[in-house]
Amino acid sequence: MASLAPTAPEPHAVAGAPAVRLTGIRRVYGDVVAVGGVDLDIDAGEFFTLLGPSGSGKTTTLRVVAGFERPDAGRVELQGIDVTRVAPSQRAVNTVFQDYALFPHMTVAENVEYGLRVKGIARRDRRARTEEVLDRVRLPNVGNRKPAQLSGGQRQRVALARAIVNRPPVLLLDEPLGALDLKLRQEMQIFLKGLQRDLGITFVYVTHDQEEALSMSDRMAVFNEGRIEQVGSPAEVYEHPQSEFVADFVGVVNIFERDGRRLTIRPEKIRMSNEAADDGEAGTVREVVYVGMVTRYVVDLDQGGELVVVRQNLETSSQEALAERGKRVRLTWRPEHTYEIDKEGT
Repeated sequence: MASLAPTAPEPHAVAGAPAVRLTGIRRVYGDVVAVGGVDLDIDAGEFFTLLGPSGSGKTTTLRVVAGFERPDAGRVELQGIDVTRVAPSQRAVNTVFQDYALFPHMTVAENVEYGLRVKGIARRDRRARTEEVLDRVRLPNVGNRKPAQLSGGQRQRVALARAIVNRPPVLLLDEPLGALDLKLRQEMQIFLKGLQRDLGITFVYVTHDQEEALSMSDRMAVFNEGRIEQVGSPAEVYEHPQSEFVADFVGVVNIFERDGRRLTIRPEKIRMSNEAADDGEAGTVREVVYVGMVTRYVVDLDQGGELVVVRQNLETSSQEALAERGKRVRLTWRPEHTYEIDKEGT
């Protein structure tokens, strides 16, 4: 069976170069700076996520890599080759979109092998590679169906199959799971990460979903107002945010001031005990939100301000959790779980 691993680099590709390198990328629409001076290296074989809210510049950056957008300034390199002025069809990337972009009049097999047919691959080889890739995405028996006969998750996997059948060294994914329901989206996250690991292809993934980024990425870049606020592994970004924006956007965070310093701590890092404890910060439970697996407690501190605490409901019933409202408590945490921060970063 033929391998679906990325094909050998282009003859002029630079050995050891990043799969994607962006230098000084700027894209402006009228008075709006969609991307303002982005520098980024993405290594070969990485699952790399561009994370940020709507309008932060992440999708525009992906489209610049794909060639669908021409940067007003800066340079795009793929495997060490400058492709800034190269047409999308001539770049060593494929793109998967949220709306799948499948041809409704074609069968699944015809959709998947379309790119191979355009490249002039012989019919026998097209069919063999199409069968292999459909098996790879766990759709071995749907080749004769039309896209309308498939579920949303199946259509997304067909779109993936069509993108990887050409064995691109870089696959770009623009919010590909956004149209799926929560359970299917979580299943597809596991599937996508496993597929990327098996293929060894560089995935560049755009999402606004923090949990999705944290669970799937090798590294991630957090975008805000056209710029990158932080690049790092999910653990680095979550546990060591470099700006207030990152701390607040990636997960839930408490931001409070003590002794003239602005500090952050995650709700799950705080231990809540009864008022009789002799350490920590004293306060009163103002609100209790029971959400099944965990309960969130909002505690008004005697020193001023509030902290949100999250507890797993390992042995706590909803009645027991809700009974904490109005009680006096003390909050403690390990010093290494707090980080000093300001609006401009650390």
